[in-house]
Amino acid sequence: MSGSFRDLKAWQRAIELVADIYTHTRAFPSDERYGLTSQLRRAAVSVPSNIAEGKGRSTDRDFCVFLHHARGSLCEVETQLTIAQGLGYLSESNAAKLIEDAGEIARILNGLIKAINGSAYNKPA
Repeated sequence: MSGSFRDLKAWQRAIELVADIYTHTRAFPSDERYGLTSQLRRAAVSVPSNIAEGKGRSTDRDFCVFLHHARGSLCEVETQLTIAQGLGYLSESNAAKLIEDAGEIARILNGLIKAINGSAYNKPA
């Protein structure tokens, strides 16, 4: 798969999600700075970082491994957003929007994984 990681819609949307999460976590209580705020930000940053790192690897198989890591980080983000909402740090509507965005990125990643796996199986041995 040619091109840069910057060309990937999954990476672009993940960067947007990171910015949105940083914006929303600024309002979290200061005693969460090293707790949920940090966890949520790190998990969100992990998504585009894994996409980029995987794209920089030499094989499609390696790329897929990192796409799976990115998808796992999205599950972390969704879980942490649910916790933040439950603790009253995020409104229901803000949490729902961020979770919806994470779900969209997960669907894009799933499509990318399928496309890469499909092309890998269609190559002559």
